[in-house]
Amino acid sequence: MKNPLGNLMQQAQKMQADMSHAQEELEQLEVKGEAGAGMVRLTMTCRHQVRVIHIDDTLFNEDKDMLEDILIAAFNDALRKVETTVQDKYSGLTAGMGMPPGFKLPF
Repeated sequence: MKNPLGNLMQQAQKMQADMSHAQEELEQLEVKGEAGAGMVRLTMTCRHQVRVIHIDDTLFNEDKDMLEDILIAAFNDALRKVETTVQDKYSGLTAGMGMPPGFKLPF
């Protein structure tokens, strides 16, 4: 066995660099959430920053509770898409590091 601690440190440094790069990518990667048959649409980065919200004008004539429910549904749709996108795109980031199943990265 030739310097296992050195190899482990190199792996950790590479993983740290990869995670830093991944976080930068996530700031630019966007998903779109929608609800109410597209009456509310929003664009969110994979770092959970909302960039755009579009609300169809006809919803302003509806009751406030309905508008609030549709907004919540659109946000939740976007959040689910962020989670799926991050998981799909970066599932290989920790491959070979022996992370436990279900381990979530801090982003």
